[in-house]
Amino acid sequence: MMASMRNGSGDDYFILFNSQGAIMKGFAHESSMSPWATESGQVWPGVLDEVPSEFQEFLTEPAFSMGDTTFCIWRRNVDPSWQVGQIDYPEENDPDGSEDLLFIFDGAPTTYREFAEQYYERPVDLSAVIRIYEQKPLTLEILEALNTEVSREDLKSDLEQIGYPNGAI
Repeated sequence: MMASMRNGSGDDYFILFNSQGAIMKGFAHESSMSPWATESGQVWPGVLDEVPSEFQEFLTEPAFSMGDTTFCIWRRNVDPSWQVGQIDYPEENDPDGSEDLLFIFDGAPTTYREFAEQYYERPVDLSAVIRIYEQKPLTLEILEALNTEVSREDLKSDLEQIGYPNGAI
């Protein structure tokens, strides 16, 4: 299984989930560790060098654009925490751009709401976001609180595809 994000400004991340665990590579184009910002034009030393053998196929997948990588993290089922390679980071805040791209994964509905309000330039109902975070079945009430323009039929198909609980839709 795979997840991805492209923000439309040149940044992205790709996540692979397999029976061994999960691995993510990200690219923050304005990062000082971007291959485009370095003289060598190569991925920053150490970022991909220690990826475990369980994830080697990930490194060769053309769709993931591995040449455009500023950070890579992984966690095998046997690892006690997320791992990164031995990296000599530049001395600055968020040199690889991971903090900026991954802040949304803090598990807090308020973080997502703040992001969505800024991105979509409109208010977002926090109680509806909380219900999504709690994996409550998606009802017409929640749907309308979040987006009155979405097609219920299109969303129904998406919900089935990701296995999200489907309420009265």
